[in-house]
Amino acid sequence: MPVRKKGKLPAETIGQDYELEYGTDRVEIHIDAIGKGEGVLLVDDLVATGGTAEASATLSEEAGGEIVEICFVIDLPDLGGRKRLEDKGYKVFAQCEFEGE
Repeated sequence: MPVRKKGKLPAETIGQDYELEYGTDRVEIHIDAIGKGEGVLLVDDLVATGGTAEASATLSEEAGGEIVEICFVIDLPDLGGRKRLEDKGYKVFAQCEFEGE
């Protein structure tokens, strides 16, 4: 199921706004993308502050899904995204991490 920025998906969507350092943004999924009680594995390339991943998880849960794990290729631990997600109770995996901003 794709999670995309506002206006990028072709069918009817539901969305979740989230805060950025410089404003707000929105992610969306198709309205019928997740069935009630379905397990969801979120996969993204990079976790920095965790805002996009948190919004995607919240949106998935509001659609009826249950987050199994959130996975990333790269974690930038100094920006705190992984900790932010883990503090919310999500299981997080990253293939590698690069320290420093």
